[in-house]
Amino acid sequence: MPPLDSTTAQLILWAAIGYGLGSVPFGLLIARAMGLGNLRQIGSGNIGATNVLRTGNKGAAALTLLLDGAKGAAAVLLARAFAAPDAQQVAALAAFLGHCYPVWLGFRGGKGVATFIGVWLALAWPVGLAVCASWAVAVAVTRVSSMGALVGAALSTLWAVFLGYGENLVLGAVLTLLIFWRHRANIARLRAGTEPRIGTTS
Repeated sequence: MPPLDSTTAQLILWAAIGYGLGSVPFGLLIARAMGLGNLRQIGSGNIGATNVLRTGNKGAAALTLLLDGAKGAAAVLLARAFAAPDAQQVAALAAFLGHCYPVWLGFRGGKGVATFIGVWLALAWPVGLAVCASWAVAVAVTRVSSMGALVGAALSTLWAVFLGYGENLVLGAVLTLLIFWRHRANIARLRAGTEPRIGTTS
């Protein structure tokens, strides 16, 4: 954990900024703008890039992935520019929570994978790249998006320690637990052997 240098008011401000950025539902907005339909009625009903891919539009899915990651990174980078390291971590956590639990959508958001990666790339880019590589390898081997997310999240704190970013260990552990919580239904399907592979429509 970094030193607590910010005041309570400053931390609340950066929590609000991070949450506001994180809660922008880019997947929903992009699908609507491109005439792809209501994501809530497609595939899993999730608002993230994996479900956007189920519309058959790879460009829209890639744009969703990029923007969902960018909002997590933006929260961290803005806090870095104007506040102390403790505020960066608060903004990072708030951005992740904003994506997963946006007030505008009745707190029914995405699972946070892209935002998780964006946060790590901004906090400690070597860790972020290692998480991306872990995700990519797991997806390439299993062809299951959720497996990539779980492997990347599980290894993130190990990468943080190994690469010398231990000050982010507590935040990383919290984000990892939240990723696993958001994927609890996927974990149940993985155990049952019924989790859909990339390219399926369910």
